[in-house]
Amino acid sequence: MSDIAERDGAPSASASDGFHEECGVVGVYGHPEASNLVYLGLCALQHRGQEAAGIVSADGHVLVSHRGMGLVADVFREDIVRRLHGESAIGHNRYSTTGSSHLKNAQPLVVEYGRGGLAVAHNGNLVNAEELRTRLEERGSIFQSTVDSEVIIHLIAASHGEALEDRVVEALREVRGAYSLVFLSTDKLIGVRDPYGFRPLVLGRLKGAWVLASETCALDLMDATYEREVEPGEVVVLSKDGLASYRPFTPEAPAACIFEYIYFARPDSTVFGRSVYRARKELGHQLARESGVEADVVVPVPDSGVPAAIGYAEESGIPFDMGLIRNHYVGRTFIEPQEAIRHFGVKVKLNAQREVLAGKRVIVVDDSIVRGTTSRKIVKMIRDAGAREVHMRISSPPTTSPCYYGIDTPNRSELIASSHNVEEIRRYITADSLAYLSEEGMYVFLGGKRGGFCDACFTGRYPVAFEDAAKHRQLVLFEAADQR
Repeated sequence: MSDIAERDGAPSASASDGFHEECGVVGVYGHPEASNLVYLGLCALQHRGQEAAGIVSADGHVLVSHRGMGLVADVFREDIVRRLHGESAIGHNRYSTTGSSHLKNAQPLVVEYGRGGLAVAHNGNLVNAEELRTRLEERGSIFQSTVDSEVIIHLIAASHGEALEDRVVEALREVRGAYSLVFLSTDKLIGVRDPYGFRPLVLGRLKGAWVLASETCALDLMDATYEREVEPGEVVVLSKDGLASYRPFTPEAPAACIFEYIYFARPDSTVFGRSVYRARKELGHQLARESGVEADVVVPVPDSGVPAAIGYAEESGIPFDMGLIRNHYVGRTFIEPQEAIRHFGVKVKLNAQREVLAGKRVIVVDDSIVRGTTSRKIVKMIRDAGAREVHMRISSPPTTSPCYYGIDTPNRSELIASSHNVEEIRRYITADSLAYLSEEGMYVFLGGKRGGFCDACFTGRYPVAFEDAAKHRQLVLFEAADQR
């Protein structure tokens, strides 16, 4: 997402002006280079989490683990990946939604208990984790992390089911919320998607091996073939006996996250059965139909705004050009000169091209506005490059509500659209005009059918109820993040 907030002059990953990617999970079963393939899958899914990464492998006898803070390529050297021997492995990229940013909270979580070794990687958020954790601690459970995913491991350990998949199902019957999970034991790899299907999880093949991943772009990098989605409420068990599929949970009305199409997923992925790139272009087409304005050039806020801007330009007939250039080779923190540079945090990531913008009426296309601070700086940057007019167009509806299903979002009071109308936001960001995509327009690429998706961040309609404890736990995280 392009909204990049500043803290002491530099962007803070945890407190930035935007929604953050959730997490990415990968699993490979039955390949001699399983851990190396998982490493590649995590590289492809780096956009889903940049705080920590981990891989656990199994050789039929033991689990071997390595986790670290930072990007995948920084955490794993070649000698480390080689040490993760075995023909099955799982991996995880983390962006914290519950639990602070520390190595103890990096995944996959690994335990040894009475039935052997077990590892789990989780994308999502459990809305009743606090309640379950309290109950488990009263029974004597000792937690080693502050992440909600550890609750699942304790529930599995307490289960009396015979097979691992039975214990997994028994544990998951007690949790509520969003989860796409991969479990690894010494002889099995299990993938599970919650009955609502909030988060994506796909199944692929690589010669004789099986692959699970959050997005198809991970399969592409491994040279694996996409087979299908793991269905909402489905349990997929991979073992020496092949693939077994179960649907043990009570069916629910599907509620896939619509924001995967708008921002989260990589544009070259297929999620929920549709091309993300095509979906974003169609969002841009519809945005142009709804909010056309006379202009000379359509400019995206890179990178997430590019497909929608292309769609807007195609529909409107106004030329597309890259008026903003993104620096992809910056880290997570920056040392600012003692003599402060105005808008340093945005400028270090984006630079305006005067050759494209000077004297032009510019339409700027972005995927969303969260707090609005960065949109304001981008408008100022474009005007400073000589633009005559700046018209901001957003390829989603106003973001009015936080997410409790696995996305790190600001709380409601920090979302500018929750307390200001479009005209007030326009004045704040200093654009000549501002228009969002309508709620109805957001579903045009789906044939206008609104069923099957969660759009709570726009509507406040939450498919799964959550306790105040779930809300409190997430807000505490933001307070902690602001202090780092």
